[in-house]
Amino acid sequence: MLGVFSSAIVSPPDELVAAGSRTPSPKMTANALINRFCQSNASAVSVHVGDHVQLAYSHDNESVIQPRSFAVKDEIFCLFEGALDNLGSLRQQYGLAKSANEVILVIEAYKALRDRAPYPPNHVVGHLRGNFAFIVFDKSTSTLFVASDQFGKVPLSWGITADGYVAFADDADLLKGACGKSLASFPQGCFYSTTVGGLRSYENPKNVITAVPATDEEIWGATFKVEGPAVLAATK
Repeated sequence: MLGVFSSAIVSPPDELVAAGSRTPSPKMTANALINRFCQSNASAVSVHVGDHVQLAYSHDNESVIQPRSFAVKDEIFCLFEGALDNLGSLRQQYGLAKSANEVILVIEAYKALRDRAPYPPNHVVGHLRGNFAFIVFDKSTSTLFVASDQFGKVPLSWGITADGYVAFADDADLLKGACGKSLASFPQGCFYSTTVGGLRSYENPKNVITAVPATDEEIWGATFKVEGPAVLAATK
């Protein structure tokens, strides 16, 4: 799965900008990145959301136990990869039909966060049990919400393209060709929200997240780490 967002939606993280400046390397534009994804994945689907967002996904080479899915509801677009162990109980919690899958559940969880403010984002993501990564874009508010499970079982990377778009993908090699060293693994147990203003740990929401510059030998330009003692955030 792949999502690219212009600076009108997401301000490129300073840490990734700095990583790319330290070690300049070839990059490509957001459109070229989307085209490469579609050309290299059979039956790929690409969606333009206004002038500033492009989403794409394919079922090629997906895991049987961690499939990819896409849905749109009430102008909320969601790409989801993985599986939730507690999907059944979450369906009951959000009043969903038994046929509702993970991607619909995440949309409903996001709507609860948006419509019941103040509703801590870490409470929404903290209730999810399983292996997952997802990208949510709310067209009605131009809001982005991205998250990865606490063990990083579903790979997710993010980087900055040649034209300043922020890209998220489950394929690090794809982003490497587009983002050069302005690239990092999305930190496990964390979420990125344009509403709260950046990257947060949903397990330890009060802890600071810092970026450590990577060595030249690493694929990443930086590695994000949650600082401080680990204290599991309350999710009830």
